[in-house]
Amino acid sequence: MRNVERDHFRTRGQASAVKTSRGTPIRIVVTGSECTGKTTLAADIATRLLVPCSEEGARAYLDRIHRPLTAADIEPIAHLQIEFEDRAIRASDHLVILDTDLVSTVVYSRQYHQHCPHWIVRQAIERQADLYLLCSTDLPWVEEELQRGQGTAEERRRVHQAFVSELDHVQAHYQPVKGLGEERARCALAFIAQYFDIREQLHEPATEP
Repeated sequence: MRNVERDHFRTRGQASAVKTSRGTPIRIVVTGSECTGKTTLAADIATRLLVPCSEEGARAYLDRIHRPLTAADIEPIAHLQIEFEDRAIRASDHLVILDTDLVSTVVYSRQYHQHCPHWIVRQAIERQADLYLLCSTDLPWVEEELQRGQGTAEERRRVHQAFVSELDHVQAHYQPVKGLGEERARCALAFIAQYFDIREQLHEPATEP
């Protein structure tokens, strides 16, 4: 991985609108409701930009316990999410891609358990990322074991709107990401490029002749 300084990614005209903290890498979060391609998109972007990518805490936690989530799992998930984020952040001095963050923990806790511990809400604000890529629900619902949602159009709309409301509430900087496959990835990269100069870092995947 090339050792590129953080400011290399802050040469675009709109960069001043993005919240950043000197001494830490730029943090871009791929967020949104279930079955919106977050993990795939986060890994794809990180691969193309040659930067670290964190795991999703809730997904990893669910894989470990292999049972439906309850309110008692909210705090362990938050701790694991923070651990994964910090690990990825330590691995980069310029830019990192995060597969969700504590904003997701807050939204899901309120949606499915009607509350979220205050310390998690506070940490979500204090650890707010520089840019959020909010995945649209335009991808088809895929049934998976132990999913929290049922995948109805109304539920997907409601949870997606909860993400929009929370990001607006905390005044986070975010952009909607739509499209299928390569179109979705290019949409995300186009938004990143509006704020950060990624031309020298961008590594396009090889295509079949």
